[in-house]
Amino acid sequence: MTVSTVVATADRDVLLADERDQQQARALMSLLSPGGARFTAVSDGQGAEVPVPDELSAIIAQVVRAVARGHAVTVSAMPEELTTTAAAKLLGISRPTLMRKINAGEIPSHKVGTHTRLRTVDVLRERDARRRRQLAAFNELRDLEDD
Repeated sequence: MTVSTVVATADRDVLLADERDQQQARALMSLLSPGGARFTAVSDGQGAEVPVPDELSAIIAQVVRAVARGHAVTVSAMPEELTTTAAAKLLGISRPTLMRKINAGEIPSHKVGTHTRLRTVDVLRERDARRRRQLAAFNELRDLEDD
């Protein structure tokens, strides 16, 4: 029998769930309504139940679903703002290319002193849009080959 493992790196933790964890997650999923779940946390001090807000309950449900399917779960914390170097790395582009996009107004940014900063949410939005454009271009190319 394997044991659950948490692999910690500098910027993320990866949970490798074992068979028992997967079985427990599947059992829990079978008890939850498909429309969503509301979780409760129990305080260590006196066993008081604390309701978990809907938004956090949705995150917990996603983790439970992933474990039930046997997937590894990665937790990564990101700051609210990114440097241009970190943003370029996240987007998979060079820093000069990112600066051209910023100067063209394609990606919002702001200055902190003399340094350019980007909101993480804006960078993630751009990454998702970039992936959608790439997928659309790939599908268009595939459709042309099928004709």
